[in-house]
Amino acid sequence: MDTEALKQKVIECLQGIFDPEIPVSIYELGLIYEINILPINNVQIVMTLTAPSCPAAQTIPVDVDQKVREIEGVNDVHVAVTWTPAWNKSMMSEVAQLELGMM
Repeated sequence: MDTEALKQKVIECLQGIFDPEIPVSIYELGLIYEINILPINNVQIVMTLTAPSCPAAQTIPVDVDQKVREIEGVNDVHVAVTWTPAWNKSMMSEVAQLELGMM
């Protein structure tokens, strides 16, 4: 599997992971800053959360790690949580904004 196909599978996987407080996927919320496919299909994800005090701060990155590991062809996964830049509502996709009635 080439890196673009694997990256697409990772994106599809992330679209199935939801913030427990907001009924929108973490991908559409704009919480995923980077998805890098490194040699031998190691996946590196840089993400943030809506707030440092988010109750799901401990669970969402673990969910991301576990679910991405289940993708066929993935060798290893590294999830890094960053607070820079801080997340804000403008990072949400149009899909997320529509779903939350913000458009």
